[in-house]
Amino acid sequence: MARNQLVVMSEPSDSHDAAKPEAKRKSVGGGRIGDLAERYALVAVWIFIIVLFSALRPDIFPTAENFTTIFGSQSVLVILALGLILPLVVGQFDLSIGAAMSLSAVIVAYLNVKLGWPIGYALVAAAALGVAIGALNGLLVVVLGVDALVATLGVGTLLTGLAYAVSDYNVISGVDRSFVHLISFDVLGLPTSFYLALALALVLWYVFRYTPLGRHLIFTGAGRDVARLSGLPVRRLRLGAFIVCSVCAAFAGVILTGIIGAGDANSGLAFLLPAYAAAFLGSTAIRPGQFNPWGTVVAVYFLITGITGLQLLGLASWIQDVFYGLALIVAVTLSRLVALRRNTA
Repeated sequence: MARNQLVVMSEPSDSHDAAKPEAKRKSVGGGRIGDLAERYALVAVWIFIIVLFSALRPDIFPTAENFTTIFGSQSVLVILALGLILPLVVGQFDLSIGAAMSLSAVIVAYLNVKLGWPIGYALVAAAALGVAIGALNGLLVVVLGVDALVATLGVGTLLTGLAYAVSDYNVISGVDRSFVHLISFDVLGLPTSFYLALALALVLWYVFRYTPLGRHLIFTGAGRDVARLSGLPVRRLRLGAFIVCSVCAAFAGVILTGIIGAGDANSGLAFLLPAYAAAFLGSTAIRPGQFNPWGTVVAVYFLITGITGLQLLGLASWIQDVFYGLALIVAVTLSRLVALRRNTA
């Protein structure tokens, strides 16, 4: 009965209402345009800065070599940032990803170079290490209830110490050349590592977009108590997010080892801030207000394009840290504003 009443009330009552459908269509059209503008604003700005730097440095910036360098050099950061969005989606932070990446790189190099393990076994060990790190983070945060920032910062510091202990503060070089060639092998002018990063983005996009697991992760992040009351296994979802994040960090370390042919205990520390900047900036694009894979990928290449352009204009290497720091501040602010606007819409 109430449903029928709602239907009757929604019907036009006189001739003056005849214009309402047309106004509604205009409103919907305007809403769609605004939605598209919000989704692809970062892409538009990215294109703008490409055009700008191409005009300022036409001899260097708009060259095939430069674009190959831009797109081919960020696979490690893409993988790390994509892994990071999993705990962020469920409302958790993971500050151990850089250290997990460093330790996995050192372990692969140490097992392969120092102990003579076949590279395949060393890669399996790195994957197992990623699972163990994620499980430790999950145990502390999900099971014991330790604050995620404190727990993962402590775990990251522990992992950094272990990386220094294994490597004895030295870079372990001489990784299996066949593995190095595989990771650096060019396909259409870009290394294999670039396509591996895109493959990970595609998998995560499919999970979030088309599977119940992805929807459950998003629902958990939107409201943990509501998700629990709805019957979702919130603890397992949060624990799984930590584990997959750490496995992705280990994967990033493996890829970096293949790129440089060595394991360095300091290698992952410089990636922590850029990964967070890309994840938060990516949450303002493609699917605004939500951490998402393609937005993260766009954000990574947007950031490196800006940094490369500024460096080609003569700015020193310090501009990279300044740019990433400002990007993180702006990204967090924008993501907060987008969330507030959508909540009040």
